[in-house]
Amino acid sequence: MEATKLQKRAAARADELPGASLDHPFGDGWDVFKVRGKIFMLLTHVTGKPMVIVKTDPAEGKALQAMLEHITPGYHMNKQHWITLTPGGDIDAKLVDDLVTESYLLVVEKLPKVQRPVDPARFRHRRS
Repeated sequence: MEATKLQKRAAARADELPGASLDHPFGDGWDVFKVRGKIFMLLTHVTGKPMVIVKTDPAEGKALQAMLEHITPGYHMNKQHWITLTPGGDIDAKLVDDLVTESYLLVVEKLPKVQRPVDPARFRHRRS
């Protein structure tokens, strides 16, 4: 996926997710997407190239990093639970959509049930 499209695609997917909001708690250069006040995705260019940083299951994150050149440990985040996507041929729109959605659901699962904007199990099943 091209540099200009990566972050646009990730932001567009986040905007579709129930209860998701955009914030700028770290100042200019950082778009922070949250659900019920909890971060599930960050977008930045601070290193000179666009990055999408998402939460992931540790085993899935390691597998993705081993398979795909443009997925690396989470920039300035816990390297076990976050990954970074950078522009490249091995990143496509479906993968971006899936990773953003999964990051969102990992955060939603940790919320108290009354605060969840969706039922994570049903939301996953609906997408399959």
